[in-house]
Amino acid sequence: MFGSGEKNRLASFIGPGSSFKGDISVKGSFRIDGEFVGTIVADTLIVGEKAYIKGDITVKNANIGGRVEGNINAENLVEIGQKGYVNGNITTGKISIAEGGIYNGKITMDEKPSKIVNFQTDQTNQI
Repeated sequence: MFGSGEKNRLASFIGPGSSFKGDISVKGSFRIDGEFVGTIVADTLIVGEKAYIKGDITVKNANIGGRVEGNINAENLVEIGQKGYVNGNITTGKISIAEGGIYNGKITMDEKPSKIVNFQTDQTNQI
């Protein structure tokens, strides 16, 4: 999904049928399959299809499969899946919304330097 490595290991989890109210900061990946009300700060956030989040999110990457009501600030990427629903503003470097995904709000794309390399062609042999 977002690469591999120690940084992306699942560090915290809120399971189905569970609810949490408050603010949380997680190093690594944080998966929510239950209900969360509050502020989330994490490296990667994974929102399951039956999950509900109400609050603001600050992450490097977000994969939204459930319902989010709040603003998302993602350094790299926000992915809204087929059953994902987001109502709030998104600031991110890249965004992907799958067919069936629902988004209501304003998207601001951060301008980052392009990694595209332009190659010069040798024009001396042209007729």
